[in-house]
Amino acid sequence: MITPLDIENKKFSKQVMNGYNVEEVDDFLDDLTVDYEKNYKELTELKRKVEELNKSLEHYKTIEATLQNTLVMAQTTAEDIKNVAKQQADQIINDAKSSAKQQADELENQIVLKTKELDDIKKQFDIYKAKMESLLISQLELLKDVNKED
Repeated sequence: MITPLDIENKKFSKQVMNGYNVEEVDDFLDDLTVDYEKNYKELTELKRKVEELNKSLEHYKTIEATLQNTLVMAQTTAEDIKNVAKQQADQIINDAKSSAKQQADELENQIVLKTKELDDIKKQFDIYKAKMESLLISQLELLKDVNKED
């Protein structure tokens, strides 16, 4: 690319006949140099800005990729936590059912034992009642015998 300095330093050979007016060419080259220098500086600045924007774009693309990875990781972690929580909840429910069944079985066994104890006590009471009745009858018979003898 031609630089403004190249234009400014450009020298043309002078021809004696039918040549260009040296002063007009120099003036034109001066004007061209000013415009070209302005455009050259603007182009350089724009290239620098494009480079900065490209760097920023790469930076933001990196951030975007990181955020996407983080989001995927967060979703995976959430699913894992949800699965673990479900497993724990199922385990708690199973443990509670097992414990409730065991307690129900124990209560049923206690009811059977208490029912058996009640039946035994009823039998003992019936035996006691029969013995008392028998004793009372024998005592009554003795009293009758005593009254007959008198």
